[in-house]
Amino acid sequence: MIRQPSRHCTVKLQAVPARIGHVRRIVSAQLRYWRLDALIDPAALGVTELLANVHRHARPSKECVVELCVLLDQLTVSVHDEDPRLPRIRVADSWDTCGRGLPLIAALSESWGMRPDGSGKVVWFTLPALTTAPEEACTARGHPAPLPLENTGTPSGPCPGIRGTKVG
Repeated sequence: MIRQPSRHCTVKLQAVPARIGHVRRIVSAQLRYWRLDALIDPAALGVTELLANVHRHARPSKECVVELCVLLDQLTVSVHDEDPRLPRIRVADSWDTCGRGLPLIAALSESWGMRPDGSGKVVWFTLPALTTAPEEACTARGHPAPLPLENTGTPSGPCPGIRGTKVG
């Protein structure tokens, strides 16, 4: 039984530091609109980590697509980039300032994974989509819910980021 219709949003961007903050705000606004306020912090943190990895490691370009998909009470956040190299999980020393992104994704999500995608790759994570009551979402912040951002259909199926190698 599907309690809510599926919801989908994509944002195409170049993963540079100035854009990462914009995407965090877009993700936050979209989750507020879907009344998934409880997921704003973990989703924004996770997407920040994935975009930072694209910025640091992706070649030949920093072009990527962030995708949010809610289906069957689960939010999937995925980042598609043009670099075919799959990320490697590093064991970070307690003093390291790099190499903590994927372990952080694993810790904050129900599951996560990566898969080749055409000439690039997709890295994704899932969170339980617990809906906030509409009155709570609006009145807790003192304003009405924001208007929807770019919502698109799902050309390649309901949440393309779900397919692939499950890591967590």
